[in-house]
Amino acid sequence: MIAQEARYPDRVRLPMAFDPALLEADLERLEAADWTPHFVTRNYSGDWSAMPLRAPAGAEHPILMLSAHPGVAAFADAPALRSAPYLREVIARLECPLQTVRLMRLGAGSSILEHTDPGLCAEEGTVRLHIPIRTNPQVRFCVNRRPVAMRPGELWYLRLSDVHSVENGGATDRVHLVIDAAMNPWLAGELARGQG
Repeated sequence: MIAQEARYPDRVRLPMAFDPALLEADLERLEAADWTPHFVTRNYSGDWSAMPLRAPAGAEHPILMLSAHPGVAAFADAPALRSAPYLREVIARLECPLQTVRLMRLGAGSSILEHTDPGLCAEEGTVRLHIPIRTNPQVRFCVNRRPVAMRPGELWYLRLSDVHSVENGGATDRVHLVIDAAMNPWLAGELARGQG
């Protein structure tokens, strides 16, 4: 993306937050369930896995549940979401069209290598939102090679069509609730009210 085309910063902390203890409680309920290794293996080293909570309607294979092909318009809650009442509440508070929603876990000592996700930016109509659930001081999430300090319960927009990477240098896993959504007036207003 050419810098002058950007209407929003590459990172925005939206003006809403969620209860870290309740997020952690739902994560603990789901931790023993099946996690799917991320399918783009060239983009990471170590352990990077995900659990679908909302997926393209009709998708049954775990990999197909984790992301949507262009043109997919219908999405449905995945079975794991039934065991996560607070995560359901969190998702319901977002007044924008939701697409895929998943938990994403980066294991201790693992890293997501520098890459871009074309099209994942507010300017092109699809955003990726992050809510940290479990993290540690040695997690370094960078967008445009600058770190983004995210605390549990905060809601962040990151322009991931730009170059980004994550390193978990700590001794514990890092887990985020990751939400793909379509831009709408509510979300545009939240981004405008947020802080970089």
